[in-house]
Amino acid sequence: GQGVDEPLSATGFRQADAAGLFLSNVKFTHVFSSDLLRAKQATATILGKNKFCKELEIKYDARLRERKYGVAEGRPLTELKAMAKAAGEQCPSFTPSGGETLDEVRERARDFFEFLCRLAIELEPKEQDVHGAASRSSGTSEEQLVFPWTHHCSEAERGSGNGGASKILDANILVVSHGAYMRNWIGYFVSDLNCTLPTNLTKSQLSSVSPNTGVSHFIIKLENGNLLKPEITCVCLNQDSHL
Repeated sequence: GQGVDEPLSATGFRQADAAGLFLSNVKFTHVFSSDLLRAKQATATILGKNKFCKELEIKYDARLRERKYGVAEGRPLTELKAMAKAAGEQCPSFTPSGGETLDEVRERARDFFEFLCRLAIELEPKEQDVHGAASRSSGTSEEQLVFPWTHHCSEAERGSGNGGASKILDANILVVSHGAYMRNWIGYFVSDLNCTLPTNLTKSQLSSVSPNTGVSHFIIKLENGNLLKPEITCVCLNQDSHL
């Protein structure tokens, strides 16, 4: 949750190192992190392994914090489940006293996502063509435009996301957050914004919490700067081959 702001454990740092190596050839234009210590440390570790973005400014945002669990924070998951059972409910829909509801978490996610969309629109190049986009990438190698998980995706998914699209992106944004929060954000993408999912993704995978430093990749298209109808494609969800 939010109330216990503990640092990463030794295992957490090893996982962040692995994620950093996994993403080391990806050139990010922006980096956002939850302002909780464990996320800050993970983000700094990931960027520290990056070949192109070591000096990129990390922007911390409270909207990316983990779900607030109220009286259950700092206590074992078994106690949270016992609280839910006593209330005649089940996790994760149960809200402990003083905690956030799932709708409140989703509202934070929606607000932050719309902020990212506005940011991308503001970055739109004056010359809306491939040449203008290519000039912004001048002097960069093809290596940094290749996402490391493309070989885990089907041909159809590669065509929807990575088939040259990364060469003309206005923004390539790394967001580091937390498991329960990200599950809610992905739920918002799917239920509210009709996100296109990988064909082999199961319902249980969609509703599960990402492993620590799991990587999810989304391509967002905003036709004519339309914030109301973003076209979202999930290239991969909770990728953990680096662990």
